Amino acid sequence: MITGEIKSQIDRIWEMFWSGGIANPLEVIEQMTYLLFIKRLDELQTVREKKASRLGRPIDQPIFGPDQQHLRWSVFRELGDAQALYDTVADEVFPFIKTLGEGAGRDGADATYSAHMKDARFTIPSPALLAKVVDAIDAVPMDDRDTKGDVYEYMLSKIASAGQNGQFRTPRHIIKLMVDMMAPTPADTICDPACGTAGFLVAASEYLTDHHQAEIYGSEDATRRFNHDTFYGFDFDSTMLRIGSMNMLLHGVENPAIENRDALSESHAAVAGEFSLVLANPPFAGSLDFDATAKDLQAMVKTKKTELLFLALFLRLLKPGGRAAVIVPDGVLFGSSKAHKSLRKTLIENQKLEAVIAMPSGVFKPYAGVSTAILVFTKTESGGTDNVWFYQMEADGLSLDDKRTPLTSKQGESEHSVNNLPDILARWHKRDAEYERERTEQSFLVPKAEIADNDYDLSINRYKEIVYEEVEYDPPAKILGELRALESQIQTGLDELEALLER
Repeated sequence: MITGEIKSQIDRIWEMFWSGGIANPLEVIEQMTYLLFIKRLDELQTVREKKASRLGRPIDQPIFGPDQQHLRWSVFRELGDAQALYDTVADEVFPFIKTLGEGAGRDGADATYSAHMKDARFTIPSPALLAKVVDAIDAVPMDDRDTKGDVYEYMLSKIASAGQNGQFRTPRHIIKLMVDMMAPTPADTICDPACGTAGFLVAASEYLTDHHQAEIYGSEDATRRFNHDTFYGFDFDSTMLRIGSMNMLLHGVENPAIENRDALSESHAAVAGEFSLVLANPPFAGSLDFDATAKDLQAMVKTKKTELLFLALFLRLLKPGGRAAVIVPDGVLFGSSKAHKSLRKTLIENQKLEAVIAMPSGVFKPYAGVSTAILVFTKTESGGTDNVWFYQMEADGLSLDDKRTPLTSKQGESEHSVNNLPDILARWHKRDAEYERERTEQSFLVPKAEIADNDYDLSINRYKEIVYEEVEYDPPAKILGELRALESQIQTGLDELEALLER
């Protein structure tokens, strides 16, 4: 987490943009993204220069040539003249970054960041604002990967308060829970086909860095695989692609495959069986060009509902043995249409459905109040579902109202009363012990046969047993007697009051 001082610095930069005439939070993020990217390029060049100096060799793959040194952050920020700074950034640095990395990606393609920077627009309106922002960003200490990532995550969190743009952001603690449950390894190929700001891919990269650092950086080939061949994200919003690419870059992943694709379209139907892990929170609604939707997905589930088509897509993207942890709206769990039932049957009979974690409706507030669940399954194409683990999440550590403020347990209460996430993770990794759990508990296992008998309904309320506490009431005669006694007392009081008034 970023410290209070760094947080205050970012807030001040944000206010500079607002007071300088850029009021759209997404545009603020975009412009800050470009400036952070320009600063990052200078840092990378410095690292390569130091390495070359240490080894006594020429600079390996220099970013800036001898005649481009004035385009470096460390150089133009010292110009001292706001107009000269503005002219340099707008007329030279921006055209430079839009062509940078051409042919430097996999198979001769452009590097991820450069591909998405090509249609970038420099919209900072005045030299004075640019000069203030450059000085402010330069003053933010971002010397290590964790701080860079945390700063960017904090900026992205501000999108959530921007109303309609909030759908791009899944709560970070929910993402972390899903990644921790899946426990990715360096051998995984990870995909989010509706990546937005790349939150799931970032969390997966952090998990790998924290738990498998020696393997990732153990050899040049392993490091290259981590940076180039582990993370894949699809989206068709160019702004999200730029933000997602930068998010990955600032979290230490140099060249992920963040690609401009409508994952549901027929034009990308060839992408199949390539990934060992899918992590996603796909859009639950929105416009859909049914005629352009991939025919193989329509064959799997005949529907116009994007949430069902995305589930079919996940199965297509996964290789046999591949795993998925994805967020779906509650309707997927109990919808009665033919498409809903057939897809649930496919997950249970043809694949291995492992878990359904029902989340409270406030998880996505303030910008959505829909009830959702996490589905965890493995693609087998040969069945394998024996028991499905159900968990009723009741608290995620934050208030479930629009404010979503952090909660702390009150005196005498357990931490679990305000945050179920640690319990979910612990029980997930010890699911065999859940056989003894009663249906009245917060989590339990349900046999496949029982789910099939219930028309493949995956709503936890279908299987959870509610214990009603028996309340004993006094016999009616006793209650009537007490009422008569009470009425007599009232009448006596009225008589005494009346006597006092007559004096």
